[in-house]
Amino acid sequence: MSAAVRRSPLALAVLALLRNGPMHPYQMQVLIREWAKDQVVNVQQRTSLYRTIERLHSGGLVSVHATERDQQRPERTVYAITPAGAAQVLTWLSDMLATPAREFPEFPAAVSFLVLLPPEGVQEALERRRAALAADLARYAADQAEADGMGVPRVFLLEVELVRAVTVAELDWVDNVLADLRSGALHWSEEWLQEMGRQFDERLGDDVLSP
Repeated sequence: MSAAVRRSPLALAVLALLRNGPMHPYQMQVLIREWAKDQVVNVQQRTSLYRTIERLHSGGLVSVHATERDQQRPERTVYAITPAGAAQVLTWLSDMLATPAREFPEFPAAVSFLVLLPPEGVQEALERRRAALAADLARYAADQAEADGMGVPRVFLLEVELVRAVTVAELDWVDNVLADLRSGALHWSEEWLQEMGRQFDERLGDDVLSP
């Protein structure tokens, strides 16, 4: 049954946490945030966590360990990893480390259609993104300094290193595009876009008609 379960960062995190022992979903959510795994795993919506656990349970990768009842809070289901889940998480982890995935984040999609905005609109949006990226880098630096002060081994911070490196690269790209927008080296207009579209249509027509 486990082969039918679709892997995801959140599913990987759930199985990885359950390798430490049975726990209920709220514990998982708290630990993901306390261990700063929320920088790479989206747990903003608890419903997503519950749906992921349901999929893992249906696939035989986790089982119901116990049900906690307390008059002070709603009933909580405690889950445990199964032998199939313990094996599957290692397979997922190895594959995810080794194989680049074709992911479709929002930013590249927006960049591919940015000509729908005028150059000044793109510049304004990218300047706001630049400010957000710079704030992220400042936060990563503060987190790193805190971790260094606590003596946290590097192996537990590799995902933060990766996220920071990707953010630095993105910020550098944004700065380059902004520089070209400000200088006018990167520019377009509605008339230019229409002419490019006409030329593209003509070339496409020639390709279709050619043998």
